Amino acid sequence: MPAPVRVVLTPEEDRTLRELRLATTVGQRTRDRAHMVRLNAQGWNAPALAEIFESCEHTVRATLKRWQTHGLGGLWDAPSRGDKPRWQEADLAYLEQCLEQEPRTYNSQQLAQKLREERQVTLSADRVRRLLKKRAFAGSAPVTASRKSKTPSLNVSSKPTSTP
Repeated sequence: MPAPVRVVLTPEEDRTLRELRLATTVGQRTRDRAHMVRLNAQGWNAPALAEIFESCEHTVRATLKRWQTHGLGGLWDAPSRGDKPRWQEADLAYLEQCLEQEPRTYNSQQLAQKLREERQVTLSADRVRRLLKKRAFAGSAPVTASRKSKTPSLNVSSKPTSTP
């Protein structure tokens, strides 16, 4: 059987944990951890807390030890796994600026290449398209197909047509 873990709180720490437990802007797990620490300081042991919070005793003990070693900062979750975004908000703003101000149209592959060459940000064309779509940016393409396009035709052999 593991040794019991007991937390002793100062009145200021107790007040902080009480406020944290009631804060609506903090995640539920963090609020539960604050409540666990307060109840342990009031005399509750790890098995009883595990039953109340419907978790494992190991989880309760880990929470109490994190409080003892890291203090208030130990109640929050550690950074999650996975790749972090390779782009910044300024990169998307740059693309939007290019789409609005430059006199040509771009497809997502061209935008991805532009990011890679000018800002050293590597994103796939599909990812660029999804990010811009998520931001609800329509792009620089005309709403309907027209004879006059922003990008001139590369077909040299055809004669220019005049519009009536």
